[in-house]
Amino acid sequence: MSKVSDQVWFRLGRSMLAPLLVLMLCASCASIKGAGLTVDESAKPVISIMVPLHFPHTPSAELITRIEDLTNTTMDINWVPDGIYTDKMNTALSTNSLKKATFVKHTDYIFVKNAIRSGSFWEIGPYLEQFPNLKHLDADILHQAAIDGRIYGLYTERPSSRQGIIIREDWLEVLGLPKPGTIEELYEVIRQFTAYDPDANGKHDTVGLADRNDLVFGAFKTLSSYFGTPNNWGIADNRIVPEFDTQPYMDTMNFMKRLFDEKLMNNDFAVTSKEMQRDLMIRGAAGVYIGSMTDVQRLSDEARQINPSARFTLANRIQGPEGYRIWSIPNYNGLYLFSKKSIRTEKELLEQLAFFDRTMDKDVANLMRYGIEGKHYSLTGGQVVLPEETSQLRVTEVNALYPLMIADLSNPNVLKAAEKESMWELAERLSADNGKFIVKDPTIGLESKTFDEKSMELNKIISDSTYKYILGQIDEGGFYEEVERWKQSGGSGMMNEYTEAYFAKE
Repeated sequence: MSKVSDQVWFRLGRSMLAPLLVLMLCASCASIKGAGLTVDESAKPVISIMVPLHFPHTPSAELITRIEDLTNTTMDINWVPDGIYTDKMNTALSTNSLKKATFVKHTDYIFVKNAIRSGSFWEIGPYLEQFPNLKHLDADILHQAAIDGRIYGLYTERPSSRQGIIIREDWLEVLGLPKPGTIEELYEVIRQFTAYDPDANGKHDTVGLADRNDLVFGAFKTLSSYFGTPNNWGIADNRIVPEFDTQPYMDTMNFMKRLFDEKLMNNDFAVTSKEMQRDLMIRGAAGVYIGSMTDVQRLSDEARQINPSARFTLANRIQGPEGYRIWSIPNYNGLYLFSKKSIRTEKELLEQLAFFDRTMDKDVANLMRYGIEGKHYSLTGGQVVLPEETSQLRVTEVNALYPLMIADLSNPNVLKAAEKESMWELAERLSADNGKFIVKDPTIGLESKTFDEKSMELNKIISDSTYKYILGQIDEGGFYEEVERWKQSGGSGMMNEYTEAYFAKE
């Protein structure tokens, strides 16, 4: 072939290549659109999060889409039912399958400290100043959760204590009982709810107390506050001592044993999940629930779907031998930690932090808190009005978003509600009242190497023996034998380390 012919074919081939590239690009675009993405969307940062689900329904797709649009991200959220969240989180941690951001409950935080120290999570403290909202996070709360002085997590905020008692108010009225104000009055309400047909159906089919297999967020720890038990640790004879080595802890076990022996509570409480416990209240099989008072709105809403006449009330001031007392946690409910396994580069970390920073802005924060204006709430004079008729809609579409909100209680961008639903209003008011008589854990902010290494196995010794005592499987002597085993297995070392650290700071 001549040189001229070669040039012709070259020009012809080049002229055909351009349209071919266009066709290939169009096919690629069509493929992206077929996957539900636009070209721009395919480049958006992916925000992957593992978060507990406290409601039966995940947030509506409409709300998620709006958040994605406002934050210019694609959200990949693993909603895990709260009752199994700890197990799922621990499994993800042990199998290196964490999301980029993972929520860790305050009560589980101690179990991930070793992973944090081993370098499994990003230290985020040095980056917070780059963000307009994150740089204003409360320094005290950040340092409550710091490890070795370093900040690893973004906190979800909460009052010091939401603990109290949820009671069927209509049952109190049927039996002519006042709301309890002392431990014995509480016992009497529980007893009569079991014995005297509070639902007036002519059947012996109710128990006073619904409880679950949780010595912290179930009934036990709140009751122990009423009896005067220290919060995790106390101080006696210039020494840090564990709560379970005190007389009020034994008094609490005896009270629970009394309820169990007299069949005034669900007899399978030691293996009952939170959902099963809630179901007892919703179906009207039990009338007292001791735990977070903010659970009352959901319990009330769901109970009234079955029985429209069901009404609930709350009590938080129960007088014990030392007056009013309630246990507290630090002002964070949990933390979002950022996995180094899932986030490989600093750029990716900054994308995740930017998302959380953006959620604190007014438009996103109020979307997460209240939903869509005109659908879930209305505005009057710059304040949020929450109509009763949209209550169930908020439960099914909006409320599950709440755990995604960081530092919401002190975020000035979150609008105030002018009119709240009565149960929420009462729960929040009594939670604030709890602040007047909270009992703090004296070891918060202190370090114990033994605690970090052995707390899980040591906690199990006490947890198991507490249940066994209440169930009548061991006596007082047997319980204190287990306390001694706890001490010999590392507990004494823990006490010594906390004692040294506590008095060193004084």
